[in-house]
Amino acid sequence: MNADEKVNILMVDDQPAKLLSYEVILKDLDENLIKATSASEALNVLLKTDVAVVLMDVSMPDVDGFELADVIRQHPRFQKTAIIFISGVHLTDSDRIQGYRSGAVDYISVPVVPEVLRAKIGVFVDLHRKTRMLEALNKNLERVIAERTEELQRREALYRMRAELLDLASDAIMVRSFDDASIQYWNEGAEKIYGWKREEVMGRNLHVLLRTVFPVPPAEIEATLRERRSWQGNLVHIAKDGTELTVSCHKTMSEDGKLILEVVRDITAQLQAEEALRESEKLAAMGRVAGIIAHEINNPLAAITNIFYLLRNHPSLDEDARRCAEMAEQELQRVSHITRQTLSFYRETKQPISVVVPELLEDVLGLQERALRVNHIELRKKYLTAPLVRGFPVELRQVFMNLISNAVQAMPRGGVLGVSVREATDFTSDRRGVMVSIGDTGVGIRPEDARNLFQPFFSTKAAKGTGLGLWISKGIVQKYEGRITFRSWRNVKGCTTCFRVFLPSSGSGALGAEMGKADYAAPADGHESLLEPTAR
Repeated sequence: MNADEKVNILMVDDQPAKLLSYEVILKDLDENLIKATSASEALNVLLKTDVAVVLMDVSMPDVDGFELADVIRQHPRFQKTAIIFISGVHLTDSDRIQGYRSGAVDYISVPVVPEVLRAKIGVFVDLHRKTRMLEALNKNLERVIAERTEELQRREALYRMRAELLDLASDAIMVRSFDDASIQYWNEGAEKIYGWKREEVMGRNLHVLLRTVFPVPPAEIEATLRERRSWQGNLVHIAKDGTELTVSCHKTMSEDGKLILEVVRDITAQLQAEEALRESEKLAAMGRVAGIIAHEINNPLAAITNIFYLLRNHPSLDEDARRCAEMAEQELQRVSHITRQTLSFYRETKQPISVVVPELLEDVLGLQERALRVNHIELRKKYLTAPLVRGFPVELRQVFMNLISNAVQAMPRGGVLGVSVREATDFTSDRRGVMVSIGDTGVGIRPEDARNLFQPFFSTKAAKGTGLGLWISKGIVQKYEGRITFRSWRNVKGCTTCFRVFLPSSGSGALGAEMGKADYAAPADGHESLLEPTAR
């Protein structure tokens, strides 16, 4: 349904004159008004037409309004259709209870106040229209997720096929003695994987050289080799440059029990791809949850919020009732914010642009200016020349807004907020890019919370946090093939927490332009000097 498409309002009454009066009152809504003079005629309209609101008389000669509402509610299509009763006779409390049980959402007494009738009908018309629009958006979201999942599965299948076709020459083949683990043979595959040349390793102890991290105890591996003459499993090795490698290792003992042949394949990239696929599947599942949240919560929430807005501005309310209405409206807005925050990560943007990161940070800091002043927080900035980042400003602004907002909230009694931008190289991929560091001298992050910090719905702010900000920020950064990390430590002067966001650059061009009063002299330790004297 389009935003300008009219919706249907069904008016049911056995008196044509009353139907005409309702038509005159509601014509300003500019929607399709359908009249029915009996229950059977009303049911016939409902079966053929998508109706947003049913306005019906309680007392009718063939079937009364309560009975008609019961029949309507029994049909699966009409379980969420808004039904409003209108009556010219005095209704008892038991009558109203019966009506609500039949599915009514409201009662209107005769004589009708035109403005009240139009306002109430208008709320449910708007709710119906937005519900239909979000249903269409939800179907589109599910289609996009399905297409992305299919593409990831196709890439994974292609990756596995290529991996299977790799020549064994790319594997590391080593021979070492059983007794002292001295290396007797080292092929080109081993040189490529670990970085050491053959002449550098011959005769050295293999375990000392690779600084092997054994998921399986070494004694257990040695015992298996003695008993079965072979062992196979995954190990973690440290290469010459300090890189951590996960390898699939097959060890075989010689017939005389003196030598061990080890065939090793680097599976680090494969495991990372599998982890990325699992992350994608998790995001797809959360996308479906987000659609359900939008459909089941966000739609009626808009109508309820409008009602509370009208209520707190009603002249008949006393001050206490007005404050209660305001607090209820604030809580409704908080729930609405949660749903919008969840859905924002899945919205598609048409075209990326070149983004000047310091300018984006300045925009975010401008929005936090009042909070910095009220909380007595000192702002320190250092923007160094850095490549441009190609992407979507709305997404990147969301990342930086979340990190800076978290830092400000961590310093309710004052402190130092440090924000820096510099050129950097990602050690995991050797890519050049921009490193944004955001640090604070606040309450710090407890070690027991660190492992769950980027998990959805996990928050260190108790009831005040949604637990979605860092999870969404991590998803956005990963979408850019970047990385987000953090450190939090305590010393004699307090706590320091620093989040770092690495984003690959879009080209070789440099920014060079100064931002405000930012200092462009690079500190020796990158960012932490901005947070002195609290930093280590």
